[in-house]
Amino acid sequence: MSGLTTKETDRSVQAYIDSLDSEERRTESELLIELLASATGYPAKIWGNEKVADFLIGFQPYTYTRKGNKEEFRWFKMGFAPRKTKITIYLPLDLQAQAETLKELGKCKAGRGCLYIKKLSDVDLEVLKKLIHQGSKVKLA
Repeated sequence: MSGLTTKETDRSVQAYIDSLDSEERRTESELLIELLASATGYPAKIWGNEKVADFLIGFQPYTYTRKGNKEEFRWFKMGFAPRKTKITIYLPLDLQAQAETLKELGKCKAGRGCLYIKKLSDVDLEVLKKLIHQGSKVKLA
């Protein structure tokens, strides 16, 4: 399996969280780990590209093939990236089809499967939990 440069690593999740610059980002990351691990039933794993030191925290790995391609890829079902200016949360949902729920969620931006949140205090955590729970029920190939 080649193709993707972002791969599951053996890095310590706690060491990665501890390395984050902001206490707020560390606290938010620990909360997201708790929510995502509870929803998926899988432990957090660090995914990334060692060459560029770009890392994500992912849950529930799976293997898939892209349409029209025989090559297999390994990825995570749900995860997040705690960046300096925002948190990106990856969910297996078409978030653009969730307009009403996103209004309830609060201050965020959404792509097809990504939520972009400046800080967790900007959103309603109960609505976020609802989205994470929905994502955990999605069946992947």
